[in-house]
Amino acid sequence: MTGPGRLEGRIHQQIVQGRHGNVNLGAGFYIVRMAVTVCSIFLAPHKGGEMTQVQSVEAEIGKGLVGDRYYGSKHRHVTVQSVDALAEASEVFGSPIDAGLTRRNITVSVGPVPAQPGDRFTVGSVLLEVVRVAAPCSVMNAVFGDGASAALRRRAGSVCRVLNSGVIAVGDEVVFPPPVA
Repeated sequence: MTGPGRLEGRIHQQIVQGRHGNVNLGAGFYIVRMAVTVCSIFLAPHKGGEMTQVQSVEAEIGKGLVGDRYYGSKHRHVTVQSVDALAEASEVFGSPIDAGLTRRNITVSVGPVPAQPGDRFTVGSVLLEVVRVAAPCSVMNAVFGDGASAALRRRAGSVCRVLNSGVIAVGDEVVFPPPVA
């Protein structure tokens, strides 16, 4: 690369485009899209139960994540947050906010996570649909300290329903819908 976003050589352009789905702006300039992946998965066997980190989980259509406290609920099948949003919340809060203690199921590498009800995205082979924004509960203040809930507001991810069955694993690719211009 000779400058930000500028790629030299047709072979290099094709490799980068194919691997990351970049958008050609012409004249050798590209919008580089970073691959979004699953960083961590957490489950709790019952409400208020300790969150356990797992490497993979089975998602069942209309039911949620097998082994999680919300499995079988009508709409709250899985919660998804991003490392970017947690970093932003940590900065506002003034102290690190650990993904495993937020009580969210899936943390992805790059955000923001879609938040508009009806938005759809895939995690591995599983299609998810946003039901609502995940509001942080007051328990976050007890876990991290006063002000944590406020720092997580609008940064706590989304609550989704599972639209098809499959396995979700750490390292799986996450595909968000393209941003609306």
